[in-house]
Amino acid sequence: MAERSGYYPCTCIAVDVQAYGGNNDRRQSDVQHDLPRLLSRAAAKAGVDSSEWQIQKKGDEVLALAPLDGSASRLVDNYIRHLVFELAQFNEIRVAHARMRLRAAIHQGLAEHADNGFAGRTVVETCRLLNSTVAHVALKAADDANLALLLSDRVYNEWILGGHTTLVPAVFREVAVEEKEYAASAWLWVPGGSAHRLDLGPGPASPPAPGRGAAHGAEPQGRTTVHGEQVSVTSFNAPVDLRGGVIGFGGGHG
Repeated sequence: MAERSGYYPCTCIAVDVQAYGGNNDRRQSDVQHDLPRLLSRAAAKAGVDSSEWQIQKKGDEVLALAPLDGSASRLVDNYIRHLVFELAQFNEIRVAHARMRLRAAIHQGLAEHADNGFAGRTVVETCRLLNSTVAHVALKAADDANLALLLSDRVYNEWILGGHTTLVPAVFREVAVEEKEYAASAWLWVPGGSAHRLDLGPGPASPPAPGRGAAHGAEPQGRTTVHGEQVSVTSFNAPVDLRGGVIGFGGGHG
């Protein structure tokens, strides 16, 4: 692995084992033994040189920084496809509760290998995608799938919409990710093309398409951020009877 100093442009890839904490001690040890080997085999079969990655391990989670050297399309495409295959092979001979199922996230930007781990907004945002409610719910809803992938808006626009992979835009579902200080659109992919059929539950799972208002009788919704504080905003897209109702107007700072 090449040593790098300072911030450099990279592809940030993160994976996490779903429901790891519910395993007993022996099973947790097995997961930590098997996960790196599955990832290494997927990289080798995808023609990706993972020896150039900087890797941060944390039990059931692996975070990697891959330099932008022209291999990004293989990471988004070949690597993920081979990882899906490796997981299928691994889980084929295991009972349901022993399956290894992964959430994965891919983002691009500047990052640094600092003194106590990786630093940079790119790393933080990748982790927000990986650990988002949407990612957890999607993998739980797609019970037959072994992986749920979230791409950042940037990666989706550059590599999927740009036509640099064999993954087509139609198999991705746009979702809204809101975790801590992070709020952005992301793109969900589940093997088998089932992302659009998943029940992701209530909340801002799917952003409305531009120019489309809520249907008549639909629940009004909306939210914005002002100076770091969340302020509720209700938008009515149809006639509303406010007789007997009370509407309050007030500033966010009292």
